[in-house]
Amino acid sequence: MTLLSKLPKHLSKALFAAAVLASAMNVVAATTTTSAKSKLVLQQSNISLALANQLVEATMEACHAEGKSAVVAVVDRAGNLIALQRDDNVGPHNTDAAIRKAYTALSTKTASRTLANNARANPDSSNLNTVHDLLLIGGGVPIKFAGEVIGAIAGGGAGGAVQDESCALQGIEKVLPNQK
Repeated sequence: MTLLSKLPKHLSKALFAAAVLASAMNVVAATTTTSAKSKLVLQQSNISLALANQLVEATMEACHAEGKSAVVAVVDRAGNLIALQRDDNVGPHNTDAAIRKAYTALSTKTASRTLANNARANPDSSNLNTVHDLLLIGGGVPIKFAGEVIGAIAGGGAGGAVQDESCALQGIEKVLPNQK
């Protein structure tokens, strides 16, 4: 015989109801604590290696279709290099330039050519070229997904800022259409 069976029926029902209520309150408290803490943890989209590789390939194809050689770099939302590819006959300085142009586009959420033009036109922005790792040369483009900048891509060595940017934009459009 259990302790509950020795109690009057109305008392055992009351104890059972109290136990159920206490359990429910524990669940609500745990959920509330988890919910409050989850607001402190960021949930952000980012570029995967697979996406970075697709973007590099599409950008290289765009440059090759125009008879140009290039180097292409992709950085994630934190500015880390994710993927890089360089044609055989591209100068070694273009590799560093592509990485820095991608970082610039990510950091400023602006195409590096637009930023360069704005810096030349606005004396207050002319010192941006002194900021470490920024490179005020066209070719870097932010990569957006669902309206959020998730990384950046840059071309280099394809024949100038306009050409580098054009290849990058074509690569983005092929892999992530309508995400500008």
